Amino acid sequence: MEQKNNNKNQIDERLTARQRINLLLDPTTFVELDRYVTHRCTDFGMEKKKVDGDGVISGYGKIDGRLVFVYAFDFSVMGGSLSAANAQKIAKVQDLALKNGAPVISLNDSGGARIQEGVESLTGFAHIFRRNVMASGVIPQISAILGPCAGGSCYSPALTDFILMVKEHSQMFVTGPDVVKAVTNEMVDKDSLGGASVHGGKSGVAHFVCQNEQEAILTIRELIGFLPSNNMEEAPVMPLSDDENRLCHELDNVVPDDPNMPYDIRDVIQPICDHQYFFEVQEMFARNIVVGFGRLAGRTVGFVANQPNFLAGAIDIDASDKAARFIRFCDCFNIPIVAVEDVPGFLPGVNQEHNGIIRHGAKIVYAFAEATVPKVTLITRKAYGGAYIVMNSKCIGADANFAYPTAEIAVMGAEGACNILYRKADDEERAKAVKAYKEKFASPYPAARLGYIDDIILPCDTRSVIIKALEMAHNKNESNPPKKHGNMPL
Repeated sequence: MEQKNNNKNQIDERLTARQRINLLLDPTTFVELDRYVTHRCTDFGMEKKKVDGDGVISGYGKIDGRLVFVYAFDFSVMGGSLSAANAQKIAKVQDLALKNGAPVISLNDSGGARIQEGVESLTGFAHIFRRNVMASGVIPQISAILGPCAGGSCYSPALTDFILMVKEHSQMFVTGPDVVKAVTNEMVDKDSLGGASVHGGKSGVAHFVCQNEQEAILTIRELIGFLPSNNMEEAPVMPLSDDENRLCHELDNVVPDDPNMPYDIRDVIQPICDHQYFFEVQEMFARNIVVGFGRLAGRTVGFVANQPNFLAGAIDIDASDKAARFIRFCDCFNIPIVAVEDVPGFLPGVNQEHNGIIRHGAKIVYAFAEATVPKVTLITRKAYGGAYIVMNSKCIGADANFAYPTAEIAVMGAEGACNILYRKADDEERAKAVKAYKEKFASPYPAARLGYIDDIILPCDTRSVIIKALEMAHNKNESNPPKKHGNMPL
């Protein structure tokens, strides 16, 4: 028992910046840059406080043999605060990553701008932010928050593609608890204000919440394995070791006969992935939609799926933001998208309308319609109204659309439709209308006859059918009209 406790203490203790880099990269591959750079500040006695490297360790190395660039803040040097000198180091790494088409990973543990340097430190953040934006959609950018990050230290991670946080050790906030108390008189601690659980489950800022630093860093290594090095390449293809034509008989009983009974959409996704492994992203945020990566025939695929287990799979504001961001990431980096659809509609309510469900919901439409990567849709059960349209319907631009025999594609459910169409009818007449509506619309065949569904498939054939569809669209050549950029609803 004592040995187990000692192991737990070793796992939970914080690592140094160099230990973090060594754990992240393949052994002996790290090459450090600007090891001897120091700050240039002479105010407030700073000329006596010079440390080689000035609180940031930067350079390049390899993950599974692939080039990556990395920088890590060293909290033991002036609280990991950003100086003009170490901002210059970070900018150099960002520039090299962009020139060489390789991912850049930041290990953040910073108190923000170095107060002694004033505007010079703030300008350093500006240089970093601009490079984050220029690299967006060109190379993957990943940020691990491994300690408290305040003020400007939050915005560079927020501009990157994925953010990882560690329970109890990580915090992100623009203004800390003391400022909050002074301005609003609210009493709050660091974790309650900007801890991992807050950003993982409420704000949606964090994509992964990990138990400890080791888990966070190993998660980065795994994530990198799903991604291409840049937007001109494809993700690594793994050796094919799972039969492409494997039948998934477990799917035959996943979707309940009762259209109102919930089920876990991950029970549909996992069996069709290679080795039944699904790497979920933002698991605790907007749980009514599921996003993440899997592999089909060795190739990376992004999944976007409604979750009937939570809010019946209805799309709300947070789900819209989560899905749209993930779709756009996949499109940036040539990752095919599979939409798994069971959606009764957009979530109704005054709160949703007043907070802009129209504006936010339009983001999914925009993201799917704009994406030019191969896109495949599977409808397992409900596909109602505008939500059916936005979830990668045929006319939005999907390359292949499939449905289970249990699928219902309609403007709304039979009861809701008949309550509108036959509002003045008696119960018996309305019951007959509901039955007739179900016979006409509570199946995928009318949509299939119109060509909106390419095939109605048995659940056990799902893996084989989707793999063949993605192979068909693999060399797809599609581009959008020339423009500076679209004006996405934000």
